[in-house]
Amino acid sequence: MLGIIGGTGFYKLEGLEIIEEMDVSTPYGKPSAPLGKARYAGKELFFLPRHGAHHQFLPHEVNYRANIYALKQAGVRQIVGFSAVGSLREEIAPGDLAIPTQYIDWIKDGRIKTFFGNGVTAHVSTAEPVCPNLVKGLAEAAERINAKLHTGKTYICVDGPRLGTRAESHFFRQIGGDLVGMTNVPEVFLAREAQIAYATVGIATDYDCWKDNPADHADTATIIARYGASLQKANLLLRNFLEHVLPEPSTASRESLKGAVMTPDHALSAKAKELLAVLRA
Repeated sequence: MLGIIGGTGFYKLEGLEIIEEMDVSTPYGKPSAPLGKARYAGKELFFLPRHGAHHQFLPHEVNYRANIYALKQAGVRQIVGFSAVGSLREEIAPGDLAIPTQYIDWIKDGRIKTFFGNGVTAHVSTAEPVCPNLVKGLAEAAERINAKLHTGKTYICVDGPRLGTRAESHFFRQIGGDLVGMTNVPEVFLAREAQIAYATVGIATDYDCWKDNPADHADTATIIARYGASLQKANLLLRNFLEHVLPEPSTASRESLKGAVMTPDHALSAKAKELLAVLRA
C-alpha cells in the first residue's frame, strides 16, 4: 500500500477518488488530518496533508510520529512525500523537481525524532535513508513526462518557520547541502523506524538566499507565486507514477529493524510489544 504525504499546497491529486476519510487516533495523538483512503488508476492508496487540511501547522507543530504511525497502521508500506524546498545549487533552478537521497539534520527545536525510548532501546541505521526503488520509479515517471528531476541530492532540514540568513545559506552549501527545507526531519527517519520505504519529491521554489542578487532570495510571496506551476508538474509526475506498476520496497527499507532492537522481548511491556508489532509489520 502506498501513502502520499502532501506538502505546502499539495492537498489533492487531480482524478483521485476519495473512498473514505478515516479520523484515526494513535498512541501519539492525532495525525495532521484524517487519512484519505483513495483510489487512482485502479490502485488504492492513502493521502495525508502534512500541514493539516487547512495548512494550520507550522513545521515544528506537525505531529510526525502520529502521521507515520497512522499510515503504517493503515497498511502503508511505501511513502512518497512532496515538499517545498530552497535550492542551494545553481543547477537546481526554481520550478525544478529534486529527490534527496541523503539528509543533514539541523533541527534544534525539540521535535521528537524516534518511536523508541520508554522501555524500548533500538538503533536503526539511516546510512541510506531513502528507498532506491522508489527513486528509480519516480525518475522513470519524470522521464516519461519529460520533466526535469534531479536525484541523489542532500537535503538539510532546518527548524523554520523563519526563512534562513544568508550566512546560513552559504554555510549549508559549504557542508554539502543541495536543498534546504523544514519538514523532512524527522519524517524520513520515523518512516525508516517503521520499516516504510520512503522518498520525497522536493519542489524548488527559490535559491534560498545565497545568491548576490536580492531578487533571487526567498520570500513567501515569491514562493507561493512560483509554486502553482510547479505543483501542476508534481501532480503530473505522481499521476504517471501511479499509472504504472509500482516498485517493490527495498529490502533495507522493509527490514530496517532487523537486529536494531536491543531490549529483549521478556523485558518489554505490553505497550512496547504493541508498538513493535505495528512497526515490524
